[in-house]
Amino acid sequence: MKNFEIAKLFYEMADLLEIKGENVFRVRAYRRAAENLESLTEDIAAAAQRDELQKLPGIGKDLAGKIQEYLAHGKISDLEAMRREVPRGLLSIMEVQGLGPKTAKLLYDKLGVDSVEKLEALARSGDILKVPGIREKTRDNILKGIATWKAGQSRMSVGAALQIADSLMQALKAHGGVAQIEVAGSTRRRKETVGDIDILVTSAEPERVITTFVSLPSALDVFAHGETKASIRHQEGIQVDLRVVEPEAFGAALQYFTGSKEHNVRIREIAGKKGLKLSEYGVFNEKTNQRIAGATEAEVYEAVGLPWIPPELRENAGEVEAALTGALPDLIEADAIRGDLHAHTDWSDGHHPLEKLIAAAEARGYEYIIVSDHSKSSTVAGGLTADELREQIRKIRELQKKHTIRILAGSECDILADGTMDFPADVLKELDIVLAAVHSRFKQTRPEMTARIVKALENPYVNILVHPTGRLIGERDPYDVDLEQVFAAAKKHGKAIEINASPQRLDLKDVHARRAAELGIPIAINTDTHYLDNLDNMALGIATARRAWITRAQVLNALPLKKLLAWAHKSRP
Repeated sequence: MKNFEIAKLFYEMADLLEIKGENVFRVRAYRRAAENLESLTEDIAAAAQRDELQKLPGIGKDLAGKIQEYLAHGKISDLEAMRREVPRGLLSIMEVQGLGPKTAKLLYDKLGVDSVEKLEALARSGDILKVPGIREKTRDNILKGIATWKAGQSRMSVGAALQIADSLMQALKAHGGVAQIEVAGSTRRRKETVGDIDILVTSAEPERVITTFVSLPSALDVFAHGETKASIRHQEGIQVDLRVVEPEAFGAALQYFTGSKEHNVRIREIAGKKGLKLSEYGVFNEKTNQRIAGATEAEVYEAVGLPWIPPELRENAGEVEAALTGALPDLIEADAIRGDLHAHTDWSDGHHPLEKLIAAAEARGYEYIIVSDHSKSSTVAGGLTADELREQIRKIRELQKKHTIRILAGSECDILADGTMDFPADVLKELDIVLAAVHSRFKQTRPEMTARIVKALENPYVNILVHPTGRLIGERDPYDVDLEQVFAAAKKHGKAIEINASPQRLDLKDVHARRAAELGIPIAINTDTHYLDNLDNMALGIATARRAWITRAQVLNALPLKKLLAWAHKSRP
């Protein structure tokens, strides 16, 4: 079948388009088409012969034409042209984590960087700093990325890892031989970044599953290829390990390979005290070596005297003790979320009109959705003036007449350097919900930043402190702030703290979110949507909340609309 051949070419076209700076939606279209072709069981040539290519998921007129061209001539002219235009070496240096397409192209244009070896030499010599925009921190990050690339392993955000895992599992299921399949490891525990991806399978045809896995177009390199185990380097740079296990041991293997290591040590200690031996193959009677459990995780935990423990909690952070005493929390679930309280439109730096955001939120069954565009000081983000915000509020109230979902008028209002808000009280009081955020002066001292945020939380119109530490994972460290003082102010003044669900932020991180919730501070789980598909990131925010032991009762946007607005307005003069 030509499916895998065309998928590999589409992956390459996506990379080349990204280097050229083409529209992000076009790049995504090629990647999604490639993923769908990996999972397609029918020969693509048969669909083409019936003239039904455009009935396939993710295949529009343009991509159908390219498939037809490849089937007829064995090549795609647009791809050949891009290969001539973009040096092959640029694709290799883009495998270095943290080196985006724009920087890669800049380094090629200015210094002729067309290999990882040349990139490393220029970074170490300091010549790379001669390129405008490349600073010491960028150079250091590039060297770290090269070290990771050399080690054959790249850490990535859990959101990206989940997409890769889901795509691979869909492909394996589509090509047959799979009975049960699950992702394991830190991806299943929803750690904010992961170093590799583990997938477990049961199958009566392990060789078939393994062969499919190592043959996938997204498998750039094959590190290992055995009868029941295989390991590849995925085209996104991360290592993926596949294991085929016996059905009788699937639960035990899933528990073992999910981890964490520290959690597993505690479970094995408990098993040992009961005369049991726990491994990836099952729970065994230590004296008779008879397997007494292993087919499901639930029976593995039950065998050692514990209830099933959610994967997000398995960090040896008190979950075993809670399980032993029947005190495991009833963690927040996706169906508890009634709306999103942080979203942007094309009035500022969002990439969709207000009406599209409303329709997308309605399609998700939400009770409410906020419109929270930036304030005037966020000039880079196209922040709104007071007059523009008032015009937007007028537009929202007008649109409300046509919708049952409640459209909340909000603002992501800048906290200025001295702690005052970017809009005065007479503007803020017109809003349903006010978000407060730091977007500038990240290098303030710890006392200055802390006082700045605390002052903002004292403002009676402010409701939620969003992306509270300002971090961008792998790109920007959190600013220096005393979170205990911030939490104390939030508690005192009845404010909420956000878990920002963007995979680049996940801010608050789990340990800090757990502390805030323990202090009784409401937690808002929001997506900070700029593209409509960002709304799907709610799942990542929920995962962080679950890792933070947070329950439905502690989540602000699990409240019904009436209670939410009553809470938001209670401190207003």
